[in-house]
Amino acid sequence: MKIVVTGAAGRLGRTLLARLSERGHQTVGIDQVPPANLPLSDRDGLIAACAGADTVIHLAARMSWRREDDAGLFEANVLGSANVAEAAALAGAKLVLASTGEVYPEGRPVYQPLDEDHPRAPTSAYGLTKKLAEDTVDFYRRTRGLEAVVLRFSHFQDAAELLDERSFFSGPRFFLRQKIEQQRGFGNTAALAALEPHDDGTTKLVLSRGEDGTPFRMGILDTRDLASGVIAAAELPGLDGEVIGLGADDSVDFDHLVPELARHSGLSFVDVKLPGPAVHYTTSNERARKLLGFTVEHPIGQMIEEAAAARRAR
Repeated sequence: MKIVVTGAAGRLGRTLLARLSERGHQTVGIDQVPPANLPLSDRDGLIAACAGADTVIHLAARMSWRREDDAGLFEANVLGSANVAEAAALAGAKLVLASTGEVYPEGRPVYQPLDEDHPRAPTSAYGLTKKLAEDTVDFYRRTRGLEAVVLRFSHFQDAAELLDERSFFSGPRFFLRQKIEQQRGFGNTAALAALEPHDDGTTKLVLSRGEDGTPFRMGILDTRDLASGVIAAAELPGLDGEVIGLGADDSVDFDHLVPELARHSGLSFVDVKLPGPAVHYTTSNERARKLLGFTVEHPIGQMIEEAAAARRAR
């Protein structure tokens, strides 16, 4: 097939382009950074890029939890998704939309494990824009004849990022000083009061808990496994109108994960109770296994070992 991938310069986009090419597909990568230089606001450019495509995989999105970025989130994630849906519909292509578990919301679940039938009630502007992107794609399905499948990604990242303080995700999630900087950017003075006394200028990990002592808990999916799920959604017929969650098979408590990261890296960690409830959730892969044959081949234990090796090599 001819497959267009937006967000081709990202961690998942790069992995997908390589894997799709290995499987014999003709690929076209789109991103707002060089060499593509095609922003999601360029509807005519997207229409031209998608002409003749069999499938469009729409990964490109803006991600932020800072209120000053809200306008940019809506422009990229809502208007941009409308432009991609228009381009796919005009091309007669199948659209695979990358959405997120933040549409549920993950941090305040009504029930667990979170599945595709869980009420959508985002608590972040980012989650709201992805909910609206889902609704936009559904509109194009109902009114423009677009064939589409929505994939709701739970958290994913490259294994090497787990112990990299420079990582967009793992830096503020697992490293004390990076978490302090994140919370300072959010203006969260209560969190800063809990975190800053532990900072002595050395590199430390942080084990985050809610104010009642409950450890944070979440699934972390390897980018390689997520790519396999996306490829299955792109290649398999009969998925029009489906919404499918993709995440780790097992969530992990941070009071297990962080000590393991410390043991493999030789870093120390601090145990901190943060204001408010813990982020503590589990997701379901039942529909992904049934419809996509999805399996996790890189569990968290393997990811930790790879992360430690990558840190030693830096």
